[in-house]
Amino acid sequence: MKKIINLIFLLILSVAVSGQQVVDYLLKARAAESEGRPEIAIGYLNKAVEEMKDSRLYTERAAANILKGDYSDAINDYNNANKLSPNSGDYGLARIYAIKGDAKTALYHLELSMKSAYRKKEKEIMLDPAFTGIENRPEWRLFWQKDWYSDVEEGIAEIEYSLTLHKTDESAAILSELKKEYPGNDELIYADALISLSSGKNQDAVNKLTVLLKSNPGNEKYLRLLAKAQFSGSNPSGASITYSQLIDADVADAELFVLRAGCYMKTGENDKALSDLRKYLIYYPADKTALSMAGKAESASGDNLNALKYFSENLKLHPNDAECYIDRANSYFVSKSWEWAINDYAMSLDLNPGNPDAWLNKGISLLNSGKSDDACHDFRKSFSMGNKKASEYISKFCIK
Repeated sequence: MKKIINLIFLLILSVAVSGQQVVDYLLKARAAESEGRPEIAIGYLNKAVEEMKDSRLYTERAAANILKGDYSDAINDYNNANKLSPNSGDYGLARIYAIKGDAKTALYHLELSMKSAYRKKEKEIMLDPAFTGIENRPEWRLFWQKDWYSDVEEGIAEIEYSLTLHKTDESAAILSELKKEYPGNDELIYADALISLSSGKNQDAVNKLTVLLKSNPGNEKYLRLLAKAQFSGSNPSGASITYSQLIDADVADAELFVLRAGCYMKTGENDKALSDLRKYLIYYPADKTALSMAGKAESASGDNLNALKYFSENLKLHPNDAECYIDRANSYFVSKSWEWAINDYAMSLDLNPGNPDAWLNKGISLLNSGKSDDACHDFRKSFSMGNKKASEYISKFCIK
């Protein structure tokens, strides 16, 4: 019995490790593609497909081959993906044949995709530039005469569009009509949660999504919205748990590490935040947001020296970004390195002179450097922009 248990444990462990390896290869490849280096991405994925069989590796390599302009290899990859997971490569094949001007073959594969679990939303297909070359063809118009989407799907698409325009009342009216015809529909509960979140009713959104996840615990769409609602509802701890579920489910999205790091920073778990940010920076070492967050997490942990390293690296990569100067200036400010702080605040204000907090902190730095006249000038600038804190400094140091 003990041997059987050990074998089961080893099997589970090997599957988990394999999943982690697949995701790592996917993230490395996507990072290389985002930098316009498809050959590097293909190199990673060539190694991956030798070691593991996962349709996602083939569809990702196909995407890299398309970026490289090698449609023949991309077609082979999508066909291999289909062998491992039926229809997983059909949308990609539809795109390639559309680019090549073969409308008949493109629509054959698009139809297979539309009838599968991999089908895309109508808006995504319509906005896909790959289909531009065939969208005026009679075959394309005939294809879209068929009702590919249900009334519920069409209604939710309208709701989502209305919410992007901040038309919450209009979205609620559409939902109300749909509920009359399709009571208890899960996707309508999801749409209801979307409206609640858009209206600032964060806990209401959380409650609705929690109900949905009881019957569908691994639904990525529901989990993503739940995490967003939890974070917006001042529950970063709950949001970090939800993001962990997505990461543990091998969702290949590096941004999840940044989102979870943001939660950890809110709960004061700066070591965990730094761990996530370092993982993300492996793939995107020049990312401005991640470098800024890493510096702030180091600073919050009391390690100002490491914070300055992150902020300085960010400035090297983004020398014309006012916020990058403010990040480093704030770090110098905390360590009372007044002259360094003055220089960085001054640089930030050259780039963005409309920041009242930067004027105030530069004034405080000047005051501590013995330059009271210059400090008073900055306090007045800050106050004129609406910073009420500046009035305290003006009354105390600038009125004689």
